[in-house]
Amino acid sequence: MQAAEFDRLVAAACERIPARFRKRLKNVAIIVEAEPHPAQLARGRVPRGETLLGLYEGRPLTARSVFDGFAMPDRITIFQGPHERMARGPEHLARLVQETVWHEVAHYFGLNEREVRAAERRRR
Repeated sequence: MQAAEFDRLVAAACERIPARFRKRLKNVAIIVEAEPHPAQLARGRVPRGETLLGLYEGRPLTARSVFDGFAMPDRITIFQGPHERMARGPEHLARLVQETVWHEVAHYFGLNEREVRAAERRRR
C-alpha cells in the first residue's frame, strides 16, 4: 500500500474518535512511520522478535498540571509495515489501524497498558 493510502486510513481512524475525546486531544501529533526504530522498540519494552503497531510518547493527561509550562507535542506514532503484515485484507487493515489509534489515544488519556487492554476487551 502506498504511504498516502495508509495516511488516509489513519486520518479516518482519527475522525472516528468520538468528539468528546477528540476535543480534549491537545498538543499531540499523530505521525505515521514505516517501521519502528530500535529506540522506539526499547522505549515500548518490546521483546526481541516482536514489533509495535503504535507508540505513545509523552506525558499522559492525568500526569499534567496547570503549572506546567509550554511543552513539545506528545507523539502518537502508527507504524505502517507491522499493520500491513498483520492484516488479512483491506477491511481488517482498516480495523487494525482504528484499534491502534484508539489504543494510543487511551495512553494519552492516562491509561496504562493493563487498563487499555481491559478497556479494549469491554469495548468488543
